[in-house]
Amino acid sequence: MGPMWAARRFAVELEAAGVLARVAEVRVELYGSLALTGLGHGTDRAVLLGLSGEEAATIDPASIEAKLVEIRSSGRLSLLGTHEVLFREAKDLVFHRDQMIPPGAVTQHPNGVRFTALDAEGNVLMTGTYFSIGGGFIVADGEDALPKTASDMSLPYPFASAAELLAMAAEKGLAIWELMLENESALRSREEVRNGVLHIWSVMQRCIERGMTTEGILPGGLSVRRRALRLAARLREKGSSDPLAPLDWVTVFAMAVNEENAAGGRVVTAPTNGAAGVIPAVARYYRDFIPGADEEGILRYFLTSAAVGVLYKENASISGAEVGCQGEVGVACSMAAGGLAAALGGTNDEVEHAAEIGMEHNLGMTCDPIGGLVQIPCIERNAMGAVKAVQACRLAMNETEGHKVSLDQVIRTMYLTGLDMQSRYKETSLAGLALNVIEC
Repeated sequence: MGPMWAARRFAVELEAAGVLARVAEVRVELYGSLALTGLGHGTDRAVLLGLSGEEAATIDPASIEAKLVEIRSSGRLSLLGTHEVLFREAKDLVFHRDQMIPPGAVTQHPNGVRFTALDAEGNVLMTGTYFSIGGGFIVADGEDALPKTASDMSLPYPFASAAELLAMAAEKGLAIWELMLENESALRSREEVRNGVLHIWSVMQRCIERGMTTEGILPGGLSVRRRALRLAARLREKGSSDPLAPLDWVTVFAMAVNEENAAGGRVVTAPTNGAAGVIPAVARYYRDFIPGADEEGILRYFLTSAAVGVLYKENASISGAEVGCQGEVGVACSMAAGGLAAALGGTNDEVEHAAEIGMEHNLGMTCDPIGGLVQIPCIERNAMGAVKAVQACRLAMNETEGHKVSLDQVIRTMYLTGLDMQSRYKETSLAGLALNVIEC
């Protein structure tokens, strides 16, 4: 998703600079994790679609293959859908697997992409270097990854840490979800906030349903078979006599989403595509298995999850290429655990405790996808992350004597652990399962 946004942004900037009509050819260079796992993550596809002006939220997934076939067979690409240029993929899309950072770049992030637009004589019209920093977010080289703080946006309740969040909520007599609702309502109407949250939830639910009703082999060459449909059928046959059946369904929901992600379907970054199954799976658990679950509980869930996610994004990272999978599935687990506590009517302290537990037991998790594909271990890892989130919530809400480790401390620990982690364990497919399974 990040590379798609970067490609589209470059094309838009060409148009804004008044040079789009003079472009005859575009070249794209991928670096670091984008190069090493780019084919497995569909980065090549995303770049072609982004340059064509497509957006992840609006493109019809059923139309993608035909669009790509047309570009690749013709050797031409229509920038923003309006100006046709040469694009010979073998020559114009380069994977620099031996370079982590684009040469001369100021920003030091291992998910870099550089675009170069040329005129008919081969002269450079414009270049643009961007970094995919996780969750679909991008920054241009030298651009601040967090250009606006809460105070810059005049939010009523700005916070930079969990401690500040808890203190402010206590002072104002607000639940965390209420505080988040007030902040969001300062940027758009309350009705827009509510409708936006429910729209996200509806997209997630459709993704779960597609995943549970689609079978076949996932693309990419590993011959991984979709399992969510068969697992769901087996659970329906068994019925609800097994007291752990709800957790089995959590597993199915999460796997359904991540099988859709692996197949190039529409998912919601939560906080990333690779970790997109955890939050919807736990929300579906709340909806289907908690007596009295309602829409208000869903709103509490998502607003609280968002508050937890903000803390990780501003104080650590949600990029597997920067901190490993602890920053993706680990953060998703933490967000879902805190959100579930809120949905169940938990206190702010219980929310913070649940989120802390959710991360504490994902610390050190590497990102080592086999073949660079978001399939093994990513699909099952989301299922395990979702189950951990439910258990983290239950543990926190049954505790009566507080806890020793704070959410702020575990966020800081996660970030430092990620910095210490060798780069080959951070979304490069150069170590771990990605290496040893192939060797075996």
